[in-house]
Amino acid sequence: MKKTAVLATSLAAVFAATLLTTPALADDFPSAITVSGEANISAAPDLAQIDAGVANDAKTAKEASDANNAAMGKVLLALKGAGIAEKDYQTSRLSLQPQYGQNKSTGASPVVGFRASNRVTVKIRDVTKVAGIIDTLVSAGANDIGNISFEVTQASKLLDDAREQAIVDARRKAEIYAKATGVTLGAPLSVTEGGGPVPLFKGRMAAPMAASPQAAVAPGEETLSVTVNVSWAIKQGQ
Repeated sequence: MKKTAVLATSLAAVFAATLLTTPALADDFPSAITVSGEANISAAPDLAQIDAGVANDAKTAKEASDANNAAMGKVLLALKGAGIAEKDYQTSRLSLQPQYGQNKSTGASPVVGFRASNRVTVKIRDVTKVAGIIDTLVSAGANDIGNISFEVTQASKLLDDAREQAIVDARRKAEIYAKATGVTLGAPLSVTEGGGPVPLFKGRMAAPMAASPQAAVAPGEETLSVTVNVSWAIKQGQ
């Protein structure tokens, strides 16, 4: 019994000594100011992409398909004649679907014909030519045009510039907080990035008609955004 009491006393003494010599847990974590920096860069798009299609109806599947192939052939020739490289247009959808009628006496839906459709996606590397290309497509027989979009092809370089600006913005904010709290900034402890380019800006296009003036297209601008979170070590005093 006596030995047990001595052992308990010794352990208590060791535990007390440890508390006196070990720094507080909070001291293991550096003091820091954490802020977010933001930067936005706008740029005019230099690449456009549109979808154009032709659809043909006929009594038989073969007639619809033949008519559609001939129509799309004219569209592709028109693109080539307008200076669009073959690598910049690609078939995006091809379909042949039966068309159903209504038999009022029996309630059945008999096949009354077929519709063949073909769509092509076109890249236009000079956005000033978008309206002209649309008119060329319509004149060649395209009767379904839409899904127009614009983009900046050098987005990576612009984003690098935005990242630098975001860091500058983060430091500016951190220095305001440091001054207000009576400390000075040290070295950055961590930098993380969030966000990125916003979705591609979708241009507005008036519905083109074969006999109408040139199609109205507004490329607008694309905005690229970057957000960074930076933690700065701080020092007491200014």
